[in-house]
Amino acid sequence: MGKTLDILILGCGYTGQRVARRFLAMGARVTATTRDPQRLAGLGVEVIGTGDLVKHVRKGMLVLHSIPPGGPRELLDPLRSQARRLVYLSSTTVYGAASIVNESTPVHENSERARARLEAERAIAEGPWSALILRPAAIYGPGRGVQESIRRGMHSLSEKFVSRIHVDDLAAHVEAALLSTISGAYPVADEEPSSSRDIAEFCASLLNVPVTNIGQKQADPALRFAHNRRVDGSAIRRALGITLTYPSYRVGIAAALSAETALVGSRYQSS
Repeated sequence: MGKTLDILILGCGYTGQRVARRFLAMGARVTATTRDPQRLAGLGVEVIGTGDLVKHVRKGMLVLHSIPPGGPRELLDPLRSQARRLVYLSSTTVYGAASIVNESTPVHENSERARARLEAERAIAEGPWSALILRPAAIYGPGRGVQESIRRGMHSLSEKFVSRIHVDDLAAHVEAALLSTISGAYPVADEEPSSSRDIAEFCASLLNVPVTNIGQKQADPALRFAHNRRVDGSAIRRALGITLTYPSYRVGIAAALSAETALVGSRYQSS
């Protein structure tokens, strides 16, 4: 019998919870930090504070770091003599104004957000552990994405191209990344970048909402800092052996809506 996997998730939020479930299903031991411990109740993870890391980090841990820049200082220090592998969730912000992005696209420190991300990436890449940096496009899934923006009347009809990745596909990338030895930095996205307008119109048709009813006063939060950009994530998929469950927003948004309906139904039955 092999050794039990020991996983640490720094910032166990929307994506981290799905990563935790994947490893828990393997019988792994999962420790996590989160801003809201209540949302991890019943999940089966050991919840700790970032200030308690030194007491809970163990030799050989595999670490997912998904805390954005501006988090606790000296966060990496307790990991230096203990972590074996570290995967960092960064952002496509680091590509600046590039309209076509792939694994060879240079980064640009042309904004404070990009500089902060790149500084965090460098700290991780220079650490004593094996490291891989993933730069996901806009993350969506149940309860998050265009469908939510439309419901709140916050989605603008833009001709900008945007790439996305379903949260479950991103979690699959993270799982494979933590179990691999691949290093470097790669963008992560699905196979169909599309204009914001096309995505909104498709989603509106699923919600049976006229496109003219979509509010245009405030943009989709996922697009607030977005450039007109197509992201090619095929290189890291090949390297990790990933086959996307949701290769396009067309299947991903439909699945997200179905999951939301199922969740509402289960809550109603248990009430």
